[in-house]
Amino acid sequence: VQLVESGGGLVQPGGSLRLSCAASGFTFSRYYMSWYRQAPGKERELVAAIISAGGSTNYADSVKGRFTISRDNAKNTVYLQMNSLKPEDTAVYYCSARAPGLSSRSWGQGTQVTVSS
Repeated sequence: VQLVESGGGLVQPGGSLRLSCAASGFTFSRYYMSWYRQAPGKERELVAAIISAGGSTNYADSVKGRFTISRDNAKNTVYLQMNSLKPEDTAVYYCSARAPGLSSRSWGQGTQVTVSS
């Protein structure tokens, strides 16, 4: 399993970014895909998740209405569109993959998102 995130950077409050996670080495369409984030001094937390079929999603309360997770099974890629960004969204964002019925996860290397004026 290989997951490679991209799209992070520095953005002003109120701005937008789109993160991408390119996946390889497994049957992408079958896997549950998620985005997590970890801010300095804090635990890693779930941001958004999308299941393998049907596109059902769930979000952390702190990002509902601002972030959107989506997937393109033809491109083996999952996205996180982040709008109305706030300084508290500053963190390293990680892509994660989990096979249905299993508890173990695979992780990408992370991409830094910094929201600051």
